Amino acid sequence: MTILQTPHLILRPLTPADLAAVITYRNDPDVARYQAWPLPATQANAAGLVTDAPLGAPGWVQRAVTLHDGTLLGDVALNTRGPQGELGVTLARHAQGRGYAQEALRAVISYAVHRLGLHRLHASIDPRNTPVTALLTRLGFRHEGTFLQSCWHRGQWTDDAVYAVLAAEWRA
Repeated sequence: MTILQTPHLILRPLTPADLAAVITYRNDPDVARYQAWPLPATQANAAGLVTDAPLGAPGWVQRAVTLHDGTLLGDVALNTRGPQGELGVTLARHAQGRGYAQEALRAVISYAVHRLGLHRLHASIDPRNTPVTALLTRLGFRHEGTFLQSCWHRGQWTDDAVYAVLAAEWRA
């Protein structure tokens, strides 16, 4: 089981005890606006986030983002496919804008590059999500392109912006 620690956070597997909080923040319209999961978030689909798979196992693997006192702030995910990975992060509204997403993603990226040996990491986002655009830029990701109206999302066509960083760039 992969547990990552940072100065302020612990990234650990989600547990069944976390599901009520996960459902609450994932059903918050401000949190869910640009996310791809089905709404409403339910016990059944949130339970799919609970896994004992190690971070880096093929497919999406979620990790709870908690403070050292155990307070659940949200979740972060790594979707590993061969030598590449895709990142995702979701924080409850009360935890946003405090640097937690950057700290959590930095830990996952470092783990993916240094421990898993991944070659490239990317994130696929709705470009209207300007806080995440700024977050990825601060982390050293570059904008590789935007696919116009390529995603059917919550009843409308939306753009998909891809940001990425190579392992060599991250190490530098």
